[in-house]
Amino acid sequence: MPALCRHCLTTFDDGTRCPACRSPRVTAHPELFDLSIAHMDCDAFYASVEKRDRPELADKPVIVGGGRRGVVTTCCYIARIRGVRSAMPMFKALKLCPDAVIIKGRMDLYVEVSRQIRAMMEELTPAIEPLSLDEAFLDLTGTARLHGAPPAVMLARLTRRISDEIGITGSIGLSHNKFLAKIASDLDKPRGFSVIGRAETEAFLAPKPVGIVFGIGAVGQESLRRAGIDTIADLRRWDRADLARRFGSMGDRLWHLARGEDMRPVRAHRPVKSISKETTFDEDTADPDILDGHIWRLAEQVSARAKARDLAGRVVTLKLKRANFTTITRRHALSEPTQMADRIYREGRALFDALGGPGPARLIGVGLADLCAADAADRGGDLLDPGAARRAAAERATDAIRARFGAAAIAKGRALR
Repeated sequence: MPALCRHCLTTFDDGTRCPACRSPRVTAHPELFDLSIAHMDCDAFYASVEKRDRPELADKPVIVGGGRRGVVTTCCYIARIRGVRSAMPMFKALKLCPDAVIIKGRMDLYVEVSRQIRAMMEELTPAIEPLSLDEAFLDLTGTARLHGAPPAVMLARLTRRISDEIGITGSIGLSHNKFLAKIASDLDKPRGFSVIGRAETEAFLAPKPVGIVFGIGAVGQESLRRAGIDTIADLRRWDRADLARRFGSMGDRLWHLARGEDMRPVRAHRPVKSISKETTFDEDTADPDILDGHIWRLAEQVSARAKARDLAGRVVTLKLKRANFTTITRRHALSEPTQMADRIYREGRALFDALGGPGPARLIGVGLADLCAADAADRGGDLLDPGAARRAAAERATDAIRARFGAAAIAKGRALR
C-alpha cells in the first residue's frame, strides 16, 4: 500500500513507521497518490498564532475572546477537551476551564498570517478556493509533472513548511471531490492527514449521521429525522424524486452527496458577492451586553476580511435567528461604501436596536453586501454623521500602527470589555 512520511516526506510501500526517519507520522492508503482535491484547515488558528507568539502558553488552555462578559471566539485543543467551544459565553467557558488564559483577538495579525499561508498555497496551484482566513480547498490536478511529486507529497510539504516557517499547524483532507475532502480534514485533527478514496466512499459514508453534510444544521437534521432519516444509509433508501418532492433542491443535493457525488469545481476566482460572519450560541440568549459584544466582534471580523480583499460594501446586514428558529434579516443601505469595523458595528447595532427586543436568540450574524473596490469607500462624505470621517481616520491610523509595531500595539476600548 502506498505510504508517505509526513515528517521527512519519504514515500514507501506500507508500514506504520517511516523506514528513513522512523517517524510514526505516516499516511498510507491505496489511492494516496491518485487523488488531487484537498481541503486544508489550520488547527485552532487564532489560538495557535497566539501560542506561537507566546511559547510559555504551549501547554496551557488558551481562549481567544472578550472579557468575562464577552464570548469565546475560538480556543486551543486543551480548552476544547474541557468542553469549551466557539461562541460560548465567557463566564460559562471559565466555569469549565477556570485556569484558561484569556487573550484578546488580533484580527490584523490573523489576516497577515492567512496571507502568508495563501502565498505558500499559490506556489502549488492557482486553483485555490478560500473558505475563511484559515481554510481553503485546493485542486492539484495535473501538477505532479510540474512539482515532480504527486499532490499528497506536495500537501504534506505544505503543512511542514507552514509549521517550520510560520509556526502553526494544519490538517489535510484528500479525496476525489470537495464534499469528501472537507469531511476528511476533520477526521484526525490536529496535524492530521486523512484520505477518503473512491473505492471506499459509499462504505465510509453509510453509517455517518446526516449532520456530516455541511449546511445541514439542527433544524435540517430535525426535518430529516421526522422523515425517518438519521444516517447517510437512510438517505440512500429514498428515491431521488421522492427526496426532491419532500425537501426541494436540498433533497436532490442530498441524494447525490449520500453517494459521495459532488461535481462542484474548486473555484479559484469566484466573485465575492458578500462578506459575512455569524455565531450560533450553545444556549439562547437575550442579554443585550452579550449580543452587543457579538455584534462588535463580528463587525471586526467582517472588516478584517474586507480589508484583506480590498473590498467595501454599500449595505450592512444583520441576521438574527430566534429561539423558535424563525430568522430575522435586516439590511441598511449606506450613503457611501465602508470597510470600517466601527461603521459596520454602528449600523449593525442600530439594526438590532430597531428590532425592539426580539427575544432570546440562538444565532446572530453581521455582513456587508453590494460590494465594490475599497478605493471608493469611507471618504467621509456623510453629512448626517460628522464624526464618521474622524473615526475612520482613527481606525486607519490604528491599522497602520498595528502593521508597523504588531497587532497588540493598540486596542479599542470596547474590545477590552
